[in-house]
Amino acid sequence: MTAVHLGLPVVPGALSPSPRPDTPALVDSFGRVATDLRVSLTDRCNLRCTYCMPAEGLEWMPRADMLTDGELNRLIRVAVCDLGVTNLRFTGGEPTLRKGIEGIIAAAAALTPRPRISMTTNAIGLSRRAAALKAAGLDRINVSLDTLRPDRFTELTRRDRLADVLDGLAAARTAGLDPVKVNTVLLRGVNDDEAVPLLRFCVANGYHLRFIEQMPLDAQHGWSRAEMVTAEQILTALRTGFELTPRPGARGAAPAERWLVDGGPADVGVIASVTRPFCGDCDRTRLTADGQLRSCLFSQTETDLREPLRAGASDAEIAGLWRGTMWAKLAGHAINEAGFAQPARPMSAIGG
Repeated sequence: MTAVHLGLPVVPGALSPSPRPDTPALVDSFGRVATDLRVSLTDRCNLRCTYCMPAEGLEWMPRADMLTDGELNRLIRVAVCDLGVTNLRFTGGEPTLRKGIEGIIAAAAALTPRPRISMTTNAIGLSRRAAALKAAGLDRINVSLDTLRPDRFTELTRRDRLADVLDGLAAARTAGLDPVKVNTVLLRGVNDDEAVPLLRFCVANGYHLRFIEQMPLDAQHGWSRAEMVTAEQILTALRTGFELTPRPGARGAAPAERWLVDGGPADVGVIASVTRPFCGDCDRTRLTADGQLRSCLFSQTETDLREPLRAGASDAEIAGLWRGTMWAKLAGHAINEAGFAQPARPMSAIGG
């Protein structure tokens, strides 16, 4: 395995002395199996959300460093056909900024066995592309939306584009992308008064709302635990407007804890990555736009797949690197440990 250390401390005890079992699957030494691949298509974004990046943006990846469509398609094929990946999520940055995204989705949809394909987007421009994305093979979509107020949206994203996002959501529903999920981050003193209005909006329109605790993944490294709105605080706010009851059924590897809203069928989820970590059930593996493999969103090391790929490595060799990376996956992200260090890369460069 070719690992690249990123120069930050890591949690001790990462590697198990036991040998890796003889299986093609992406198992780790704690018994988890990765079947969900998050693929970042670009680190670029057309918003400048205050909790993600500075107003001037970031220094973007050089084009030559990014995987070509052909390289992406090959790595996805190895993941699905050789490593047991069953779910693909295309992310960014903003994935719709990647030229040829419909072709990348179509290539993934043509694989056997066919993976379930989703995308996380800010929905700007989605109103014009939702039907084509669905036709290419996209099954469902997650849209990031933190406020329903135009003035607040402009303040949060530094762009006056709320109307475009709402149009994109409606177009996704019309195109048959199902479910249409809405991802919301509440920020203390900024939009934490909108929990109830956002849920009312989503229930009325048939969208599935998921609140996400703010995580230490900003480019500015300005995250503060004291300023984070916790899962418990989100639920307390929601209960001022709704009756919430636990949704029946096993959660499995899903990141969201879910509650029925006023008895159902609508529900709401909370992804409590910080205060209620779900690392023990994690089934994700991650590929950045420049071909770096990450076993965790908060990994301090990456495995370079781009250079072996460009040097002529076989599918079997690529699969071997991938299996070795996932076998060495840590038990958890250690956000709540004293030695935790934020990843060097921000969320926009890692992929959600």
